[in-house]
Amino acid sequence: MKLTPFAKILILAVVAVGIFLGVRKFLPQSNTTVTTDKETTSPARPVEEEEKPSTKSKTTTTRSSFSYLPPAPVNGKLKGVVELGASGFNSFIVNIDAKKTWKLEKAEFGSSLVYENMATDDDVRAGLKNYISNMLNYGVSGKDIHFVVSSGAIKTPETQKIAKGLKALGYFVNPVTAEQEGAYALKCVLPASYAGEAFVLDIGSGNTKVSWMEGGTIKSGETYGSKYFQNNVTDAAAYEEASSIAAQIPASKRKICFIIGGIPFEFAKQLRNGKERFTVLSKPADLKAEGGKQKSGLNIYKAFADETGCKTFVFDWDANFTIGFLLDLK
Repeated sequence: MKLTPFAKILILAVVAVGIFLGVRKFLPQSNTTVTTDKETTSPARPVEEEEKPSTKSKTTTTRSSFSYLPPAPVNGKLKGVVELGASGFNSFIVNIDAKKTWKLEKAEFGSSLVYENMATDDDVRAGLKNYISNMLNYGVSGKDIHFVVSSGAIKTPETQKIAKGLKALGYFVNPVTAEQEGAYALKCVLPASYAGEAFVLDIGSGNTKVSWMEGGTIKSGETYGSKYFQNNVTDAAAYEEASSIAAQIPASKRKICFIIGGIPFEFAKQLRNGKERFTVLSKPADLKAEGGKQKSGLNIYKAFADETGCKTFVFDWDANFTIGFLLDLK
């Protein structure tokens, strides 16, 4: 069959198209296609952007620390002291050497058993004998066990009953004034190397004591304790008086505050890292207070922080003003 001219042209066109498609299939893709594929994927973040979140995380989780290492006593002797406070007993067994260098060996905080369960004189004596025997069993000589009643607790009926019971056992209860408490706290908690730039704050239940070194002597002051709310004292009045006492601290002594007492103890528990000796408290606005006593104690802490401008409040887990009493003994 003879093809017409139109049919010949049509066949040639089909063959040409087939050859074109076949060649295109086996040719490499163009650069334009590769570029288009890259632009449709998500771009990687710059290195500096990737590092920013990591840097911020480190900043928010880092907590201040105090790395002072107290010297250890050499050939020391065990001594015991029991504080009769407004809220119960605190007891300490301390190793003290001839240079008055000390190390806490054992401590019990907040024991109120004697206050709550001793109604009669016989109960008091029996309870105190057991309390004393625990210290004797640890290795403290009977003549080296001392009892101290804090200035905030000296007038309570419970304290008077306990003092009477101790007298019957041959022990004397040493009463201390608020001024003495402040001095004892400083002797215990303030390292000699920080005496020129620091003050000491002891926030107790019955009162708060503050002390510092000035001209080679100990200066001190007293204000409300963390139970002021029970005496119908307003937060504003307590804050104002605490601020007025804080204002007496010389500007050169406001760089660091060494802080002790029941309420600082409770706040430090929220922050302590392992078994560290010193815990730096957060600023007052960042602390959580529960109950009237903690809220009142936080108000006192805030007054001293605001008035002095001190940014570093260091809680010493081993210190107590009664240890300063032991250090003051001849």
